[in-house]
Amino acid sequence: MMGYDVYDSGCPARMVLDHVGDKWALLVLGRLGQSPVRFNALRREIHGLSQKVLSQVLKRLERDGLITREVFPTVPVTVEYALTGLGECLNAKVGPLLHWAEANMEQIKAAQIAYDGRTAMAA
Repeated sequence: MMGYDVYDSGCPARMVLDHVGDKWALLVLGRLGQSPVRFNALRREIHGLSQKVLSQVLKRLERDGLITREVFPTVPVTVEYALTGLGECLNAKVGPLLHWAEANMEQIKAAQIAYDGRTAMAA
């Protein structure tokens, strides 16, 4: 097994971190962690996510082996996305981050207001 060091600028794991560290990727992974979802349902459920960006995120996640894409021969064609085993493993690690952000927003907002007040006074 080859060893990787994410602190090394040439480490290919940095590319994967870039993919999964994206807010849209985290939201897609979190949603797919609940159940498989069709493309248009993902677009409707994740507010602010454009069709183009969703398509790009899904392609990156599929390429990295984190999700599967299944095409159903319907009219029009139906496409459904689901987590792979690797994606489920990742989602178990990053999924709590989504809930942490929700649970701690009041403290974060208070810290931001305090910081902005200090920096405004210093300027």
